[in-house]
Amino acid sequence: MRIGELSRRTGTPRRLLRYYEEQGLLLPSRCRNGYRAYDEHAVDRVMQIRGLLDAGLPTRIIKQVLPCLDKPRTIHFPRPEPEMIATLRDERDRMTERIRSLTRNRDAISEYLDAVLRAGATGTTAPEPSTRPAPEAEPS
Repeated sequence: MRIGELSRRTGTPRRLLRYYEEQGLLLPSRCRNGYRAYDEHAVDRVMQIRGLLDAGLPTRIIKQVLPCLDKPRTIHFPRPEPEMIATLRDERDRMTERIRSLTRNRDAISEYLDAVLRAGATGTTAPEPSTRPAPEAEPS
């Protein structure tokens, strides 16, 4: 399949697919005319890359992990290096803290939304935004 179809099927802009290629995350073959050609596996690969990026992993780590993923949710590490293990632990711990923070923020917003909707349904006044504790800022 060509880059346009891969873009359509994954919802990933062509420019981003080219970036994945530049980073060594996606390896298309080339047709005689120079166009990129992707096999069916590229759809899953792009979704893996996007999921790992969404989880907060940088491309340098994704590049190390991708060769170990032969299909979604299957990871093979024949001999993991201590540096790789430490990096993955650090990333996991950072994501865990981010999840906690996002959960707190989501819960605070949900409580406020519920109060606003209850007030609207009963015709009463919703609490002023300043009376609600501000959701915690997401750690950077």
